[in-house]
Amino acid sequence: MKMILKQKFFSWFDRYEINDESGNLLFIVEGKLSWGHCLKIHDASHQEIGMVQEKLLSFLPRFELYIEGEHVGTLSKDLSWFRPRYHIDYNGWQVEGDFMGWDYRVLDSSRKEVAVISKELMHWSDTYEIEVFDPKDALGALMIVLSIDAEKCSRNE
Repeated sequence: MKMILKQKFFSWFDRYEINDESGNLLFIVEGKLSWGHCLKIHDASHQEIGMVQEKLLSFLPRFELYIEGEHVGTLSKDLSWFRPRYHIDYNGWQVEGDFMGWDYRVLDSSRKEVAVISKELMHWSDTYEIEVFDPKDALGALMIVLSIDAEKCSRNE
């Protein structure tokens, strides 16, 4: 299953759509300002199904992950000097690759690929492809991608 994320410039208050390869709507992401920044994820029928919430009172960037209102995990940035590193506390997943170049993988605890994230070339706006190998992992993978993107964009603001 491939999800396509087209973005202009990230803003916490944006609303954008995640589509499949055929252009069918899969998810809607809306940025909201609350105590910390918050990205709400809706399905194609506009039902809220997930949320990424920035945790403000932490030394390094940290994002709490929620599915249907229930806390399911955390993505946090690790202290590293040369390139970004992230720790995921969700389903035993881990993430590795070139985060600045949008070329990375989400792996399960046995190092099997859950998702591959890449930036597509030859588009007028930033277009990212998230290939998920099991559709049941699509929301979790999307939350990881949104968290990493939010952290990168917050750092650059």
